[in-house]
Amino acid sequence: MNENLTTDRATFVAYLECSLTGERYEADQLHNLSRAGRPLLVRYDIDAVSAALPRDMLAARATDLWRWRELLPVRETRNIVSLGEIETPLIPIPASAGPNVWVKDEGRLPTGSFKARGLVMAVAMARELGVTRIAMSTNGNAGAALAAYATRVGIETIVFCPDDTPEVNVREIAAQGARVWRVNGLIDDCGAIVAKGAAEGRWFDFSTLKEPYRIEGKKTMGLELAAQLGWRLPRAIFYPTGGGTGLIGMWKAFDELEKLGWIGAERPRMYAVQASGCAPIVRAFEAGEEHAERWEDAQTIAAGIRVPRAVGDFLILRAVRESGGKALAVGDPAIVKAVDECARKDGLLLCPEGGATLAAYRQALRDGEVDEDEEVVLFNCATGLKYPLPSAEQRLDRHAAIDFDAL
Repeated sequence: MNENLTTDRATFVAYLECSLTGERYEADQLHNLSRAGRPLLVRYDIDAVSAALPRDMLAARATDLWRWRELLPVRETRNIVSLGEIETPLIPIPASAGPNVWVKDEGRLPTGSFKARGLVMAVAMARELGVTRIAMSTNGNAGAALAAYATRVGIETIVFCPDDTPEVNVREIAAQGARVWRVNGLIDDCGAIVAKGAAEGRWFDFSTLKEPYRIEGKKTMGLELAAQLGWRLPRAIFYPTGGGTGLIGMWKAFDELEKLGWIGAERPRMYAVQASGCAPIVRAFEAGEEHAERWEDAQTIAAGIRVPRAVGDFLILRAVRESGGKALAVGDPAIVKAVDECARKDGLLLCPEGGATLAAYRQALRDGEVDEDEEVVLFNCATGLKYPLPSAEQRLDRHAAIDFDAL
């Protein structure tokens, strides 16, 4: 067993809080959204965490997701589920983006994407709170992560995805024990089916930000990043933004680390990256709005950020604005080019959503949003091996004369 999981502990969760109104909710009860219809945020007794977890103690632990257990919501170790959630590496890509840009490569996580962070936490809490049947909408990777973790603890799972979800994702969900249904619509159409079934008592709704704990898993990206950089933060973060759970989670993580006294008040500029064919957050940011209207006829090759409406839209926009960052949209041709060049020049195969962050960084550099000498982190949210790759059709006849100069 991982040494970070060996002892039971009391939780340091104080209460849950409506992200819009501040209304408080009991922590040890099952919740979806708040009464205001907005995400609930987990709040901790930071003084108790500080007393229980000196920073030197953390440094002595194995570097996985569960090293942060005092800042996570699971009450008892026996309810934790794990498939080996490692600390993901920071990979330089000097040929593609210069000497000061790093990719945090989330494709190294179980099920090949950063969705593992959020779903491992949400499933552990579902187990702790007695949930036996879950349904969720997905564009692919979240459904795969949910299927893996829920199957591991015996929770029945039903997943709904758009009918053009990448085939590998659909098959992965099914192979890992969930029932998966393709829907002739987008992810919010799938979410409407999930919500209707939840209202009828058929299952618990696990869709993005519809329960409090996915944020807690995703915030470990921010916790890890601070530790990896020696308790400082980069000047800018480029994050592929669909539902935006990870961006919201990292912003929360930085706040908690400052309250612990482990980092200062300085924050990275947060860049929410979307595809130009589905950019509701960008449109709302540019219009100065607090909420983002649904994006009609959403289209992009980056399926993970094809989210026409995000329930946490105001939290994304709040973090971007407070940080001095920006919401940026990039086109599919720029995404494809970024993926191709990063693979060919730096040997790192990005997923399309990760390619979007590289394309957005290049755009921001051209526009003077960032400087070449600033330390920047891009998030690659999944392994590029899950996505269609260009064909490679050159062949040799072993019986024919070979022109080695032409190879």
